Amino acid sequence: MERSAVEGGLGMSGHRQRSGTVKRRLWGGLRQQWKLLGLFEIDQQHEFYSLTCMMKEGLAAATQHNIYNAATSELSDDDYRLETTRIHKDFTMKTFAGPVFASLRGSLGMTEQEYQQSLCSENCYLQFISNSKSKADFFLTNDKRFFLKTQNKREIKFLLANLKIYMEHLRKFPHSLLVKFLGVHRIKIPHRRKKYFIVMQSVFYPDDRINSRYDIKGCEVSRWTEPEPEGSQIIVVLKDLNFEGQYVVLDRQRPWLLRQVEIDTHFLRRLNVLDYSLLLAQQPLHRDERHQSLSFATLIMRTKKSVNPGSTPIHAGTAPVPGAIPEDDSTLTLEELQARVALGVGTNQTCPEHSGPGSDAADLPDFRAQNRRLLPNLKNPLHVIDGPEQRYFIGIIDIFTVYSCKKRLEHLWKRLRHPGRSFSTVSPQRYCLRLCHWVQDHTK
Repeated sequence: MERSAVEGGLGMSGHRQRSGTVKRRLWGGLRQQWKLLGLFEIDQQHEFYSLTCMMKEGLAAATQHNIYNAATSELSDDDYRLETTRIHKDFTMKTFAGPVFASLRGSLGMTEQEYQQSLCSENCYLQFISNSKSKADFFLTNDKRFFLKTQNKREIKFLLANLKIYMEHLRKFPHSLLVKFLGVHRIKIPHRRKKYFIVMQSVFYPDDRINSRYDIKGCEVSRWTEPEPEGSQIIVVLKDLNFEGQYVVLDRQRPWLLRQVEIDTHFLRRLNVLDYSLLLAQQPLHRDERHQSLSFATLIMRTKKSVNPGSTPIHAGTAPVPGAIPEDDSTLTLEELQARVALGVGTNQTCPEHSGPGSDAADLPDFRAQNRRLLPNLKNPLHVIDGPEQRYFIGIIDIFTVYSCKKRLEHLWKRLRHPGRSFSTVSPQRYCLRLCHWVQDHTK
């Protein structure tokens, strides 16, 4: 009896050892795969391990406060100016405009619990090695849903100074392609420099089967990246010149994209900024996803997703960024949904015979003025557009470079150095128009 028990114990021990070995092999294989993709696990040997642990601890405390204190539908001027400092054992973390970003997250259909789970899980962050000229550090949550990027103090001040009009832009154009900022924080560690960082929604999420990524600025100087050999697993973000000879094929979605890029770049022009990028990625559609004829029920659900508020509207009576579909939808009747689908709301296919005075369209809110579209049933619908053969991930990032005196001098110097060639440092007006023209010329 004792011998059987011992043998059983040895058997269980051997099973646990084998199980542990398998897990280590799987984990080791995953880590190796990340390295091949240009992503590095921030483990205990990594230089940023201590910093990212502090980020997680600080973010966990900040989001826990939001879980206990639900965001209100009305934001005050004080909410935009609010700075909350939390003291931890080895550091302090300041959160800027916490209620504003919590409200935005809610309007995207994102709960504080899932936001916390992604940012503060036990799994290590990943370091993304960017070919950007910026000195910023890029971290990615383990599920690749959120980016954390270090910023300098000037950039943070610029974002916070313009946060209110950024939020107003998202309310007015809820399907905007502008990157969604989800949090602004500062970590202070004794005897070290303060570190500011932002949390952003990843444009390339979910990233499975994405086969190419581009950073587009609409110019040619320094806009070529040497691609990896065919079959390589390393992620390289390519640039404008790499895209030449290709097109984003959208068919009926093209007018929507042209209009939204125009709207967003004109907003950035108002902010007097330049040097922002249009991120673009391509993913082949599955065979059953190509040229699909959507059922009426699917159209209804996609229309609801496009026009209904998320779980936490930013302001009552305004158009919020779309997110989750409420279980009990009391805001839209079936007749209204049918009318919007029949009118092609969100698809830019409104029939002329339905758009005149006295038609049903006159009784509906002007969704076309907000440039809405039917959103795909995906986790990141605002940045995803399906064409006939490809799925495209599109977003506008890096909106912090102001056209200052320094940039004006840089513009003059580049004109002398690169005569007759286009480069990134131009006036905000020219930058805006040039990027719009690039999208127009490279889509069909």
